[in-house]
Amino acid sequence: MPKASTRFFCKECGYETSKWLGQCPSCRAWNSMVEEPVKRVQKGKGSSFSAALPRGERTRPLLLGEIPLSLEERLKSGFTELDRVLGGGIVVGSLLLLGGDPGIGKSTLLLELSRNLSAKEGRSVLYVSGEESLRQIKMRAMRLSVGEGELRFLCETNIENIQEAIAETRPELVVIDSIQTMFTEAVSAAPGSVSQVRESAAALLRTAKEGGSAIFLVGHVTKDGNVAGPKILEHMVDAVLYFEGESSGNLRILHGQKNRFGASGEIAVFEMSGEGLKEVRNPSELLLSGRPLGASGSVVSCGMEGTRPLLLEIQGLSVPTSFGLPRRTSNGIDFNRLNLLLAVIERRLGIEMSRYDAYVNITGGLRIQEPSLDLAVILALISSCRNLSVPEDVLIFGEVGLAGEVRAVSRAEQRIQEALRLGFRRIVMPAYHSDKARELAGNSAEIMAVKNIREALTILRK
Repeated sequence: MPKASTRFFCKECGYETSKWLGQCPSCRAWNSMVEEPVKRVQKGKGSSFSAALPRGERTRPLLLGEIPLSLEERLKSGFTELDRVLGGGIVVGSLLLLGGDPGIGKSTLLLELSRNLSAKEGRSVLYVSGEESLRQIKMRAMRLSVGEGELRFLCETNIENIQEAIAETRPELVVIDSIQTMFTEAVSAAPGSVSQVRESAAALLRTAKEGGSAIFLVGHVTKDGNVAGPKILEHMVDAVLYFEGESSGNLRILHGQKNRFGASGEIAVFEMSGEGLKEVRNPSELLLSGRPLGASGSVVSCGMEGTRPLLLEIQGLSVPTSFGLPRRTSNGIDFNRLNLLLAVIERRLGIEMSRYDAYVNITGGLRIQEPSLDLAVILALISSCRNLSVPEDVLIFGEVGLAGEVRAVSRAEQRIQEALRLGFRRIVMPAYHSDKARELAGNSAEIMAVKNIREALTILRK
């Protein structure tokens, strides 16, 4: 008999330790350690990572030149935006993880994906639900106009039974909704526990690699926005996608956090309607719709999400503070970055921002981490502070250093092309890119190359 021992796992991030701790050393969550039995299997009877490979490929080590090279077949999802995030489509035999807040639309997205593959592409799909009954699924499918096609539904939480169904129907795509409701008989822990999530995902990984079915896992998220369960879950899968957006709004954004078969960091934009999700082919135009013209504190900038340039509106508000300590609030940019830029304004321009409450917002619910928005944030705050507006045909981007200098950014050419496409006629940008920018813009736009933030202030007087 295999020996059983007890380990403690963090239910928030999956951190493992041999003793109970009040606070998780990894994610700093309190009272998150749970005790679970761990079986030590005998040698040769465990499930190593090599078991996830087809048996013929692990018989002997191969030289690089001996490995047969063939382009991985991809399944077209019917969503151009989703295919772009995945690098051109869903790779056959891949394991993908989709995370998101409750009610954000994860099941809707995958049900529409299943409909597109079965009805439009003629692919066989198996949709496995551990959270809804067949009647509930059919009601939702009717609302989304899901036809017959080669789409089969299964209500099951036992991994072994699901594997039998996959072997019997041999679908090209399998949807597991959700991985936290699944359990395997090889582990005695409760469904949703760290060990169950890990072993269930490992079993599905072997099924995907051996049978060639692409498998989508739906994952619940914690209060910090991470997929619940052990962190190894994200390492096991081939792609990690996060579905985000305000539950009260219609805009949904799909982030590709990891992708072994394409570029990471790509995004797809969808709009939620009564008939389901509709992809947004031109997100820049949508994000700028409804922008108040001539209002102080409103600046248009260009951020990069993966390889896609996104024009977005940055709103800044500076009001005299009524408290001893001024209030700072940021929505869409890093809070510490906002404090850094406020310090640069006060030190390099002599504007006493310590006397003002400062608020910064990126419209559309986007969160941009790159520093290319620095210059636009600074001008938005100063525009509000001095009650001066930025002309509506001006786009601003550039990283700002602590000395007040405006530094170069990546993919400047793509940002300029996107600005020209949407009709912007003046572009304030780092001087480093000025020669290429003028050659690219020609007579279509005026390039205002600046070396520091003081030079950029002239745009507020025009």
